[in-house]
Amino acid sequence: MITIRPSDKRGHANHGWLDTYHTFSFANYYDPSFMGFRSLRVINEDRVAPAQGFGTHAHNDMEILTLVLEGELEHQDSMGNKGAIRPGEIQRMSAGTGVRHSEFNHSSSEPVHLLQIWIEPETRGIAPSYEQRAFTLDERKNHLKLLAAQAPVNGAVKIHQDASLFTAIIDANKSVEYALPEARHGWLQVASGAVSLNGKSLYAGDGAAIQQENKISITGTDAAGSEILLFDLA
Repeated sequence: MITIRPSDKRGHANHGWLDTYHTFSFANYYDPSFMGFRSLRVINEDRVAPAQGFGTHAHNDMEILTLVLEGELEHQDSMGNKGAIRPGEIQRMSAGTGVRHSEFNHSSSEPVHLLQIWIEPETRGIAPSYEQRAFTLDERKNHLKLLAAQAPVNGAVKIHQDASLFTAIIDANKSVEYALPEARHGWLQVASGAVSLNGKSLYAGDGAAIQQENKISITGTDAAGSEILLFDLA
């Protein structure tokens, strides 16, 4: 069973400096039907204006993953980490007992376009920690690349939950496939372009809950290519 969450049904807020879409309930957007999916709690698609950003704020007991689609986002946190996140990279911050951080677009002319994902941890009260990894285009081209997992391999970051996150950049008429284990659940998020998911059409910003589907087939349908995120969730 595949249940599509259309892009234009997401929560939306435009604060001037921040144009943001919420796949699930977040901040002032509340829909009891979309509080998350399994341990996946937040998928926010943000566009931050030039020379703007999120001031220092606190998190706790959440696995926070950030992927930049366009532009560059600077991160600084109370653990002493400071640096930029660029396209092709993933940042993982386990907030645990508590962490404070800020995120800022230092470009004077270009916005930054990003996805921020929150996954509820398996255990509360862990020590805060941080990782950032870069992946080549070849690793993601027409191939599912593991970005994050509870037991990471091949450079993926570690998350403290029984969940895995894959990405792929799919050319038109090319496909990637994934065998979803029995009793597992999937979520597909289309970051850009358009795809067919087991014969169902999805476009940029769309998401889809995947349940009781043993085989997942994702085919690119956009001539310019498509970027997707695929979650395997307990």
